[in-house]
Amino acid sequence: MHSTSSSGPTALWPDSVPPIPPREDHKIHQLGRERVDHYAWMKFIPSSCSRTLDGLPERLRQHLDAEMEYARDVLHPLAADAKYFYEQMVQRASGSNDALPASAQRWRYDCTVPDGHAHRVFSRIRPDGVTQELFDEAERARGYAYYRATDHQPSPDDRYFVWAEDVSGDDRHRICVLDTDSGLISTVVQADAFGYGGFTLCPSSRHLFWIWRDACNRPTRLYRSPVEGGEAVLVYEEHDPAIFMQIARTAGNGFVALTLAGPDMSEVYLIAAGSETVAPRLVRLRQRGIRYEINEWNNTLLMLTNADGSVDRKLVEIDAVNFDVCREWVPHRAGTSIISIHPFAYALLRLERVNSLRRLVLMRADGTEVVVDFDEPAYTIELAPSQSYDARQVRIVHQTLNSPPRWLDIDLADGQCRVVGQTHLSGFDPSAYRLERLYARASDGASIPITILSPADAPEDKPLPLLLTGYGAYGISYEPRFSLPATVLVANGFRYAIAHVRGGSEKGWRWYQDGCREKKRNSMTDFIACAQHLQNIGYTAPGKIVAHGVSAGGLLVCGAMNIDPQQWAGVIAQVPFVDMLNTMSNADHPLVPLLRPDWGDPISDPQAYDYIAGISPYENIKQAAYPPVLCTAGLKDDRVPYWEPAKLVASLRHHSTSHYPAVLRLNPDSGHQESDDQYAEFAQAALLWAFARHCVSANEA
Repeated sequence: MHSTSSSGPTALWPDSVPPIPPREDHKIHQLGRERVDHYAWMKFIPSSCSRTLDGLPERLRQHLDAEMEYARDVLHPLAADAKYFYEQMVQRASGSNDALPASAQRWRYDCTVPDGHAHRVFSRIRPDGVTQELFDEAERARGYAYYRATDHQPSPDDRYFVWAEDVSGDDRHRICVLDTDSGLISTVVQADAFGYGGFTLCPSSRHLFWIWRDACNRPTRLYRSPVEGGEAVLVYEEHDPAIFMQIARTAGNGFVALTLAGPDMSEVYLIAAGSETVAPRLVRLRQRGIRYEINEWNNTLLMLTNADGSVDRKLVEIDAVNFDVCREWVPHRAGTSIISIHPFAYALLRLERVNSLRRLVLMRADGTEVVVDFDEPAYTIELAPSQSYDARQVRIVHQTLNSPPRWLDIDLADGQCRVVGQTHLSGFDPSAYRLERLYARASDGASIPITILSPADAPEDKPLPLLLTGYGAYGISYEPRFSLPATVLVANGFRYAIAHVRGGSEKGWRWYQDGCREKKRNSMTDFIACAQHLQNIGYTAPGKIVAHGVSAGGLLVCGAMNIDPQQWAGVIAQVPFVDMLNTMSNADHPLVPLLRPDWGDPISDPQAYDYIAGISPYENIKQAAYPPVLCTAGLKDDRVPYWEPAKLVASLRHHSTSHYPAVLRLNPDSGHQESDDQYAEFAQAALLWAFARHCVSANEA
């Protein structure tokens, strides 16, 4: 263990001695290989309930207490800077949203965060303009150290409004129902529900279909419960831990669709309207390599699938009786990926991605199409939730890194767009920022998109401090959505950039495939290539780049850090997936069986073991001059448990020759996500920005 230097750049960090956890020779034998995990003792799984500090073994509790104290010591000098960033965010957020026009068909559902509030208020507006407040999340959060709600949705008859709540931080939800007639809120499911795409009301609005999580936190059972109270009935149980479950109504409320899926397979069961207590019907058996989704449009069943080599997916019609393919509606087009379909009575909408940007395509019943896209260098669009199937105008949300969300109504007859609302931020001027889409060249020739936000008045050849963020996993695209914290950082002299590395699907499904399993290292070298490109064109300079990643993005940035430690002024890894080899060797982990197609299986495949061992951040820390590192963790996190960043930080301190701090900031009340509180979000971002700025300042000293 190294003490803090008394001179030079490291003198700008507090002279605080970090915890020195014991190193134990815990040998692991696997597939004829042996490894030593010196910090395996940090892992603790309670026999029941969520983890709490009081419930930890004494040695572990003392160590984590010492880590939290050390984090406070190291980060305390940043408090004034963090306070400044926080106040800038709060001040900027004190604007307002335009009052959006009501729908011409049914209630329009909305939520806002009123000025001076931390939580959302949900409401709805009748076609005649009358507004009804549904509930205030601040009231629901009162008395809880942690609160996060998700998947708010109205019933088909508009009587009920349903959502899932997590009040413990462990992603195990309860499901609440508001009866808008009486104003009463009841808890239909008391605990252990899956909140993310894990529940829906049936077409008759009489029953709630919901998914239960088992002891390993895996969604495994589908239940049906009467909305007005009564016993839950088991509808389906999944026994394959590699399968993920989601439930939703189809667009025209003709079916409830249970989708069972992994990264490389899927299977759908349908429950028809009017037969909600009948056993679900299987559309097509799961098959390795084939993914499909089912929806409906005007009494026609549609399948979105990658079958027959359709890597970026095609859209076909299937027979409602035997589910055979009838005809092809949208053929596969390489390089044009269909993200999702959204049927409405008067048009079928496809959300697509071309050249890494989204577009919306309106298909009419006669087959004619209208394309809706935008001319910004980088933007994202998505459909507003809870819209009427019979709508003649569909509302979308458009935003960019420097343009807050604005709402547009699209006429389904001719595709004409009309701006109907805009987010207004206090003292914020979009023209004070320059938004660009640049491209870096990977060593194998791949062209990697970079979305970058700069001060508008910064010369293009002036090197500025840069925060480079990325994700690159599971085929999830890093959308260039508006980020109020990012604009505050840029307003204070930084550039902010998103590296759209392989492993996401920004350039189609092959972009994902070229960044997973035995090609995962591409994500990390792509990230480094983006940093180097931004240096080469003069946007930043050595010693000015801070890397940032969340969850699997933490794997990305910490892997890039191991490959080239000298590239970074600092590294920020939020709830980072960094103990990759040990975690993927744990069959009891809630996500491991599901995600083996993404990462490989080191339990049974020697080649996968060797490849993961070669890129896992924890396994590959070496004697090198590492930059300052800040890791965050949630004690109750089951997705990326606290011990992953805790072990990484301990190993960094043991191996690093630079004397820079490696900090673990542990939240004992949260899980994989922080509490859904706007001010808490700003406070965390403000601290991260203060850390980033200090890293650059310390490196320049």
